[in-house]
Amino acid sequence: MSGLWINNQSRYRNLTASNRLTLPNLFRSAGWDTVSVMPGATRAWPEGNFYGFDRVWDSRNLGYNGPRFSWAPMPDQYTLKQFNEVEYNKAGRKPLFVEMPLVSSHTPWAPLPEFMDWDQVGDGSVYNAIVAKQPTKTQIWKASATVRSQYGKSVQYTVTTLTDWIAKYGKDNLVMVFLGDHQPSPVVTGDDASHDVPITIVAKDPAVLDRIAGWGWTDGIKPAANAPVWPMNAFRDKFLTAMGPGGTSH
Repeated sequence: MSGLWINNQSRYRNLTASNRLTLPNLFRSAGWDTVSVMPGATRAWPEGNFYGFDRVWDSRNLGYNGPRFSWAPMPDQYTLKQFNEVEYNKAGRKPLFVEMPLVSSHTPWAPLPEFMDWDQVGDGSVYNAIVAKQPTKTQIWKASATVRSQYGKSVQYTVTTLTDWIAKYGKDNLVMVFLGDHQPSPVVTGDDASHDVPITIVAKDPAVLDRIAGWGWTDGIKPAANAPVWPMNAFRDKFLTAMGPGGTSH
């Protein structure tokens, strides 16, 4: 969001003490509402003011009344459903810029939520029965093959939830950018694995995707082996160049 490479705490502190222009700040200056939805956050995040967020929703104010899934305070499907209620479906709202770090694919991948009909999600108490029948971390982490399998299931759950939310609730003007923020642990990837992660832009309006046609990205959510690879700090300026006034696909 800042267009800078932040790889240690000192750089992060310097960044958040600066007046660096971030993506949310730019959207806010254009008249959008800027919102951070952080289901994994359990305490205040004052840095949200630096990034330019008008509101922050986290584990303390999203109304979840179900069990934790190990590290994750709530499942991704609940987060997205509640986002509908608190922001997305509000009548007369401004355009929204939203940052939402989802957490169901976070280690240790046990227990895992199950995807369900959206009308069943409710206040989250339905997940008590799901947790009760799931294997525990102790059971899963006895063998690396089991850990890898659970990691795969967690990613499948999150991507299924995300794409189904888009199909069911996404409005015609929705543009979504989703990506992995880092690789899982070596027990999943093996030693010396690449740190590359996939990134995808989803939009119903083909004119949005036309603007990034020159990027050489792969159709669909699985990048081709020869897809271009950029450092994350390159995204802000490439995105602004493509999507800003007079933007081009290059």
